[in-house]
Amino acid sequence: MSRLLLEITESFRIAFAQIRANKLRSALTALGVIIGIVAVSLMGTAIKGIDAGVDRSLSGFGDDLLYVTKWPWSDRQEWWRYRNRKPIKVEYAQKINEWVAEHPGGAIKRAIPAAERMSSVVRGEYRVNMIYTLGTTEDYARAIRSDMTAGRFFSDLEAEAGRNVCVIGYDIADALFPNEQAVGRTIRIRGQNLEVVGVAARQGSFLGLWSWDSMVVLPLNTFRRYFSAGDGGQLRVQVEPGRMEAARDELRGLMRRLRQLGPEELDDFEINEQGAIREQLDPIKNGIAVAGFFITGLALFVGAIGIMNITYVSVKERTREIGTRKALGARRRTILLQFLIEAVCICLVGGVVGLALAGGLAALVAAVAPAFPLVFSTGLIVVGLIISVLTGVFSGFAPAWQASKLDPVVALRYE
Repeated sequence: MSRLLLEITESFRIAFAQIRANKLRSALTALGVIIGIVAVSLMGTAIKGIDAGVDRSLSGFGDDLLYVTKWPWSDRQEWWRYRNRKPIKVEYAQKINEWVAEHPGGAIKRAIPAAERMSSVVRGEYRVNMIYTLGTTEDYARAIRSDMTAGRFFSDLEAEAGRNVCVIGYDIADALFPNEQAVGRTIRIRGQNLEVVGVAARQGSFLGLWSWDSMVVLPLNTFRRYFSAGDGGQLRVQVEPGRMEAARDELRGLMRRLRQLGPEELDDFEINEQGAIREQLDPIKNGIAVAGFFITGLALFVGAIGIMNITYVSVKERTREIGTRKALGARRRTILLQFLIEAVCICLVGGVVGLALAGGLAALVAAVAPAFPLVFSTGLIVVGLIISVLTGVFSGFAPAWQASKLDPVVALRYE
């Protein structure tokens, strides 16, 4: 065991000495590996960044919610099946909450009514258009996971009385009240004055997903006073931790009863959850993965061929050295390890350089486009180094094996 360790140590010493002696050749040889490691690192960084961005954008709305809507969040190709469905009445929330109160221990915690529209928000000479405007109750504050950077959420009394108050997102406050405190001031929606009682903390948005930053939330009674019923509303149902499937079944039964559907009738509503949004992003992640694997595989294949070729050249150049070492008692294993470790070292150097370049590019993108949360993790570094080692073993084994089989007499005569 000590002899093997000594052989490995000596092989690493010789390998790094050869790399230092042939810097340019080693750098050009490792170029394919560098490109491959950069590609696989950026691919993993992008995929992890998409997941992190979606989680960040949706975290403020709570991940323990079910959404009862007229339309599904995915699979809208057969839109005619959903067009003629009856609207979702916000009054259903009260009936569901009454059922929850009568059946403690169920999977449903509370139902929160919500109605939504796009509107323009005005304050003096400032104006922002196409703002997501939500009407709901004070229970909404218990379900979401977003702090207030200033002020508070509207109260139960304000919601019941339908007072002209609102909570606005960080970007809305920044656009309408630059360098000013928004709480206590007034904004106008559809010609009506609304007092700002709270500003939500900045959340950030990603790939066009809704976020608190570009929202205005009103009491439901206030909302209904200024907006038409239109296509009805939706319900946001908070569930007990770890009981999502049971809550879905309970909610489906309650909604069928409220909609007065017969046993043979299909559901005329949809129960959505945030997982549907994540599933819609799978094609993007799959596309990145396919492109990344193709570029990575091509670059690593070219790099492996280059390293194999250079290792064969190195064996030819050092044939007399191999013969001398064998004549002095070096084993075949020793010669094999020497050239194999040399190939692995070139790949490792290329892998380290590739990871450094990928990390630098990720930092640059994060600085230029902070909305895209690239995640350069320790796991990607480990994967990159493992791929580098495997590439070195694959490319260096054949020439190392050939070197180990050389006849010392023939090798010593080689010119």
